[in-house]
Amino acid sequence: MSFFLVVKAELVRTFIIMRRYWFRTVTGMIIGYGMLVMLIIGFVSQREAVSEEMAKKLGEGNATNWALGFIIGMYAFGVVGMFSQGLQTMAQNGQLEQLCMSPHGLVTNFLARSVVGSVSNILSSAVLLWLISLTFKDTLHATGVNFAPTLILLGLTFANLLGFGFMVGGLVLVFKQTGQIAIMIRMALFALAIAATEKVATWHVVARWVAHLLPITDAAICLKYVLIQGQMHDGVFSSVFAHPSFWFLIFNCAFWTLTGISCFRVLENWSRSKGTLGAY
Repeated sequence: MSFFLVVKAELVRTFIIMRRYWFRTVTGMIIGYGMLVMLIIGFVSQREAVSEEMAKKLGEGNATNWALGFIIGMYAFGVVGMFSQGLQTMAQNGQLEQLCMSPHGLVTNFLARSVVGSVSNILSSAVLLWLISLTFKDTLHATGVNFAPTLILLGLTFANLLGFGFMVGGLVLVFKQTGQIAIMIRMALFALAIAATEKVATWHVVARWVAHLLPITDAAICLKYVLIQGQMHDGVFSSVFAHPSFWFLIFNCAFWTLTGISCFRVLENWSRSKGTLGAY
């Protein structure tokens, strides 16, 4: 029950901020759309300079494919950022100490904040992706038979990144100034979300297992398979729930959620015992 109370409070706070700073919200959407369009145009304009093999990869659905990878990467960047730079910012302006005094606890507060932030991020990203698909005349399979799998995949992706974010947040509570390392981790997730395709199965065995262990790889592959390919494999419908990456995603969700929250609780208690929770 306490979780839903915190979620309600976060929703009210978010709507107040959006209403008060509506111009920032609108201009942010316009800038995000413009950046995606310019990146895609710049990338596609180089098609004549690349090899024939690469040109095939830039075929039908290319704009939406790269835009989707970019958006998934930004989503991962933002979720993990809530627990890295977000923790440092709240500690510096005094919010972290206030959350520590809350009867709901840090985990519940961060969970509620990340849920509300992720839902807002998903809604704005869906609008951007729809606009990109209209602009570049690509097909976006987000309705009908693909709607329920898309929601399930988004939920699993969020749970996956949430657990990983909690682990990063726990490390930030102990090691404090980890800005550069946190940015490197977020950039790696961002790049992997763009590059992740079913070609991962052809990588070297070590690189393949490392990629599957990271929380964004299989989520990006599954979302691209549903939204770009429409769950079609070699012209035949094949459910994403039978896709190998889906089972890796399920395993990652269980692994990162349990590991991340457990790690965060242990490191939070250690930081409290040392009296360094809010020291940065």
